[in-house]
Amino acid sequence: MIRRSVLLSAPVRLTALLLVLVIVATGCNRGTKGDRPDEGTPVEQLYEKSHKLMQGGNWSGAEASFRRLVAQYPYGPYTEQAMIESAYAQYKAGKHDDAVSSIDRFIRTYPTHRNIAYLYYLRGLANSNRNTVFLRRVWSLDASRRDLSTPHQAYSDFNIVVDRYPNSRYAADARQRMLVLRDVFAQHELDNALYYMRRGAYVSAAGRANYLLETYPQSAFQNDAVAVLADSYTHLGNKTLADDARRVLQLNQPDHPWLEGKWPKYPWMVRKLNPFAGEKSAATGQRNARLEKK
Repeated sequence: MIRRSVLLSAPVRLTALLLVLVIVATGCNRGTKGDRPDEGTPVEQLYEKSHKLMQGGNWSGAEASFRRLVAQYPYGPYTEQAMIESAYAQYKAGKHDDAVSSIDRFIRTYPTHRNIAYLYYLRGLANSNRNTVFLRRVWSLDASRRDLSTPHQAYSDFNIVVDRYPNSRYAADARQRMLVLRDVFAQHELDNALYYMRRGAYVSAAGRANYLLETYPQSAFQNDAVAVLADSYTHLGNKTLADDARRVLQLNQPDHPWLEGKWPKYPWMVRKLNPFAGEKSAATGQRNARLEKK
């Protein structure tokens, strides 16, 4: 009697087991499809979807969509364009380190690509903004007061565009950005000179000013550098060099405030209580005053 009941229930158990397997398999398939919603989508449609996301300003969504395209279709013109636009989306999203890494990989893979000039230009833009966005927004950090290694790399990137691809559509803007960066570098040297001058290290101040004039001629801060020389040589008792610097300054900028004893105007000492502010550039106020007169 017991043996018969077991035999009768075996088909029922087998059916139940098959149903469980079907349900589990269906659930797994649904989960897989949900994880990869674009799987099997033609490359043209996938690119169009990614591009629309980018046009709508959804930079993170566009980057993820372009990555899926590259993963599914690792070769072809759509893939190359997706890699370029993915780097641009990273740049626009503020992921400058990621953008530089993506561009570096692309340049290594396609060194003769028809859009290679744009990649160097985009890398210059990304390097110009690395490690600065948050600090600038929160504490208005002056660009010349931070580490300048990435801006120097940006200058090199823009220089590649100007030097190797002078007829590209990006060369003119790259050249203008190089001029802006040169002024940032020059202001950095001037800030150092003023730092030494404020502390009575006039030999070091004069050395920085001379370096600025030799390395960044025709910068926006060249007259300030001459003023540093005039002030430093005056304090050092070198009347000949001090008079020469004063004469040059009077010739090139007769309204420079140093000639009236009103420069440099150092920032308020209380500012130093802010651990994130650093020492505000004494050169910035003079530059802004010049711009207001124009």
